[in-house]
Amino acid sequence: MMEKIGQLDQELFLFLNSFHSDFLDPIMFTMTKTWPWIPMYVFFTYLIMAHYKKESWWVFMAVGLTILFADQTASGLMKPYFERLRPCHEPLLEGMVHNYGYCGGGKFGLASSHAANSFGVATIMSLTLAFKYPWLKWLFAWAAVFSYTRIYLGVHYPGDILVGALVGILSAMAGYFIMKKVRDKIYRSNISDKNLF
Repeated sequence: MMEKIGQLDQELFLFLNSFHSDFLDPIMFTMTKTWPWIPMYVFFTYLIMAHYKKESWWVFMAVGLTILFADQTASGLMKPYFERLRPCHEPLLEGMVHNYGYCGGGKFGLASSHAANSFGVATIMSLTLAFKYPWLKWLFAWAAVFSYTRIYLGVHYPGDILVGALVGILSAMAGYFIMKKVRDKIYRSNISDKNLF
């Protein structure tokens, strides 16, 4: 069963990875990096501080926990455990993979840290701010495109992305839950504070 899933994952990867062009290569390579998105993260910081004011640090704690859980689960736990080679490191796919730039940060790709972190950010922003700014739910579309760059560049299978996305979503839910539990315990005597989130 797992062998069949792996085969289908490879076939889907080769199909999605085949859509490339000389024009898009440097664009996708830039999009997959962190620095182009710094203005967006700064804007999120502003939204959090503008809405939560003195309580902002609780949200930043949840964001920090989300990134910590997502990144460590994907890179620190899953990649060394599963040891699934990235497509660009897979000998059976040699000559079939469009790999632009470099072949990721290590030999193994399950699960995608890019997907885990981006879907984690999209989820924690939705949990903490989407009730005020509903358009933030579009962050899931950004996370999907951001994650797709990894397939385009030949460094992740679609399965790596899907598992990474799940890790990110669950990490955000855990970060939010922990933040809220700790906060509610500290402010349990103040009903108005408890209703802030």
